Amino acid sequence: MSTDRRPCGLVAILRGLSPTDAEQVGRILVEAGFRFLEVPLNSPYPLESISILRRTLPADVVIGAGTVLTVDDVQAVCAAGAQAVVSPNTDRDVVAASVAAGMISLPGVATVSEAMTAIRCGARTLKLFPAAQVGREAMRAWRAVLPPDVQLVPVGGVGPEELGPWISDGATGFGIGTALYRPDATPERIRAAAEDMVRAWNEAVPLLRALPG
Repeated sequence: MSTDRRPCGLVAILRGLSPTDAEQVGRILVEAGFRFLEVPLNSPYPLESISILRRTLPADVVIGAGTVLTVDDVQAVCAAGAQAVVSPNTDRDVVAASVAAGMISLPGVATVSEAMTAIRCGARTLKLFPAAQVGREAMRAWRAVLPPDVQLVPVGGVGPEELGPWISDGATGFGIGTALYRPDATPERIRAAAEDMVRAWNEAVPLLRALPG
């Protein structure tokens, strides 16, 4: 998975997901068009939810773990079936351990220096966090100095109507959190929000930059 050069696309951040709801929520999101689901480790029994999602969803769906802060966390989520490691920060050891395990590494970066550090450690997909703080102008400037195959995934405050402008400035995916999923949301609300986001993504896809390799 770590060498897949498809655009990252939409990442569903399922903070607060419980094992009881994991299969139903996962199926709703996949039916709507999501192909990357993230279970943050500060959710209840996250490893169990990760295992359920991996066992019950199609093989082309990437199951990731979020808020991964330590190498021990990397090992635990890998054993649970996760294929991607998402962090709010850039930790050299976490990135290196994720890459060594053959997983996609999405470290959080807020400066070009952090981005370069993450890249040197082996990451090729970077989580711009928080996106509202980094901003499109900064991300556009980063594109001039980052390797062309590196993907940039803004997370935090990007709505459906903003996908096109962010993609035009170099984004290759987006992390979508509470606008998509909350533990108290009904299945109907989750489905409607997911379909709206996927529709906006599909409309913006023609603006995506080509990824080399």
